[in-house]
Amino acid sequence: MPQINLLDKEVYELIAAGEVIERPASIVKELIENAIDADASSVTVEIKNGGRSFLRVADNGVGIAYEDVPKAFLRHATSKVAEKADLEHIMTMGFRGEALASVCAVARVEMFTRLRGEMFGTHYEIAASEQKTYDVTGCPEGTSVIVRDLFYNVPARLKFLKKDATEANRIQELMSRLAVSHPDISFKLIRDNKPVFVTAGDGKLYSAIYSVFGRDFAKGLLPVSYERGSFSAEGYVSKPLDARTNRKFQVFYVNGRYVHSEVCSQALEEAYKSRIMIGRFPMCVMKLTLPPDMLDVNVHPAKTEVRFSDNRFVYDSVYFAARQALEEQDKPTRLTIDRQKRFSDSELYADNTPKAEQMVFSVPEEPEIAVPVYNQPAAAKPDTSGDDLFLKSLDTKQVSAVKPIPYDEIGFSEQPKGGSLDDDEFVKMLDGLNAAAKAAEEEELPLPPVTDEPQESVPQAADVPETADEGASDSADMLDKPVSADEPVQQETLLENFSFVTAEDMKQRRPVRIDPIPESEQPKPKEKPRVIGELFKTYIVTQVGDQMVLIDKHAAHERHIYEQIRFDARTVTAQMLLEPIMVMLSFDEYDAVSANLERIEKLGFVIEPDVAPAVAVKALPQLLKQYNPTEMIVEIAQKLITGGSAMPQLYDDIYRSMACKAAVKAHDDNTIEELQHLAELVYEEDLRYCPHGRPVRLEMSEYEIEKHFRRIV
Repeated sequence: MPQINLLDKEVYELIAAGEVIERPASIVKELIENAIDADASSVTVEIKNGGRSFLRVADNGVGIAYEDVPKAFLRHATSKVAEKADLEHIMTMGFRGEALASVCAVARVEMFTRLRGEMFGTHYEIAASEQKTYDVTGCPEGTSVIVRDLFYNVPARLKFLKKDATEANRIQELMSRLAVSHPDISFKLIRDNKPVFVTAGDGKLYSAIYSVFGRDFAKGLLPVSYERGSFSAEGYVSKPLDARTNRKFQVFYVNGRYVHSEVCSQALEEAYKSRIMIGRFPMCVMKLTLPPDMLDVNVHPAKTEVRFSDNRFVYDSVYFAARQALEEQDKPTRLTIDRQKRFSDSELYADNTPKAEQMVFSVPEEPEIAVPVYNQPAAAKPDTSGDDLFLKSLDTKQVSAVKPIPYDEIGFSEQPKGGSLDDDEFVKMLDGLNAAAKAAEEEELPLPPVTDEPQESVPQAADVPETADEGASDSADMLDKPVSADEPVQQETLLENFSFVTAEDMKQRRPVRIDPIPESEQPKPKEKPRVIGELFKTYIVTQVGDQMVLIDKHAAHERHIYEQIRFDARTVTAQMLLEPIMVMLSFDEYDAVSANLERIEKLGFVIEPDVAPAVAVKALPQLLKQYNPTEMIVEIAQKLITGGSAMPQLYDDIYRSMACKAAVKAHDDNTIEELQHLAELVYEEDLRYCPHGRPVRLEMSEYEIEKHFRRIV
């Protein structure tokens, strides 16, 4: 029985199309590359429903002759390669002759094309590789290809497509890469009848970058211009401070083709090695030009990867190109005196030198950078918000205002006049205070009558849930207030302020007698740490009893904030901004953020999607209001991509990141009061490890220290 079958044309066409046409973005890529090879100066792409139902790519290129149109839809039919030797000198975007044949195998395709200078054009229709229409028609010069009903004859492929918005974002991302690679071509994208972006096509790379990636991305770039023999590099790299948490914005073009290259990425990151933190990656848009015989572009079905004949040469060239741009930025700015200005006799000193106020200085201009403002205080007031922010973030409890003691209760008939007290008045005031304190100690509070009825057990301290509500502090104030014998105890008011008292208890209103705890059984108050100083502006040196304790101030503060956020997410309040801040994301990050807006809002971020891939940040968590939100939004998006919506650790990871950014940093200047308050928090909350697992404190007893110095044996 025969084992080997000769496949039908329809079957092998579908198999071949599967290697080239994966999603609507694959069709757009192939058709735009054909337009670029056709010497087009304008390319328009229009999509509907993410490209599933309708997709059109129109250009003003050279067009296709009437008799060549049917051949263009045959497999391995191309105008770019004629013989074997041409494969070694490929400078065109396409060369395999598979694009149109693969598209028409899985969709309904319609083409309008006219050669430059011809009086008429061609109308051609094909579906499932079968010709439907082949006529002469009137149409503009160039080629327009319309694709409808993608995968209509392969329903199984439809289930692997993403949502319409996701597929549309893939097309937009692809077009942004192609538009930057050819700034001399004007690209326009229309998405569901709405124009998304258009490039000028003026041949300037910076204009294309500005149109596609936005102002915030473009303003922080450094120009690159480097030549080394037959190799040249042109483009832009980012400043070290603008590094991102991923490589999404590392864009390389080799001979006009957008590619992914590990060699180029490693060389770029090596140039930044001493300038950015570990885990951060520089951004770039770099166009590399080298002889075609030094690379092989026929190593990937989508032609997004290339192989270099000399990896070391390319690596070194990219490295030195990026480093040269960074070193130019590191050069100090020099002040130069304009000697061309003429001075009159009145503008000169006696020795004929110009007066200082008449000297003209010229400083090299740099592009103005718009810095976002986060609720800055009024200019007339001194900026002391830093200390207040630190102390507020350490302790969120509200302290009620202290009421002044009436003067008649401490021995004064009226308030003393003047700014100070004399000696006699001061002594009288002290005597009055001592007398008031003694009277308060001798006063006995009446206890409720004791009944023989069985009483409800009083919850112990361990059974009472901790709460940060204001009601708890109010209840404590009421208990501490002295009760006179003539004033009845307001049991109902007291009971209402405790969440552990049931409704049945409130109805019965049974008085409960609480016996005082014997002095011998009363717990000793914890000894507070005493701050001695600070080491390296990082570690707080404290003494607690017979121990010396070093506290990592960043780790301690980070753990404190993390516990606050995790204990009750409601404490993460949003601070509205005066003006929204635009954050440029990658398209994958944009999709992740757009699909999880409610979850992100629970973290204190209010975000609205803008024109993809930008989002508008309208509110920030109060803990992070002094930080630029770009880094945090990108980090959240990355965690959403890698963790997915069902990952339980997602919120915890984001809480850790928020706490880390809001905490005081090593080498920050802090007052002794701030350090003392933080040290007390470490022992009150028993903070031992930061959210990332690093220890918070190092303890050494007096015995260990004396043993080290040989005071004891």
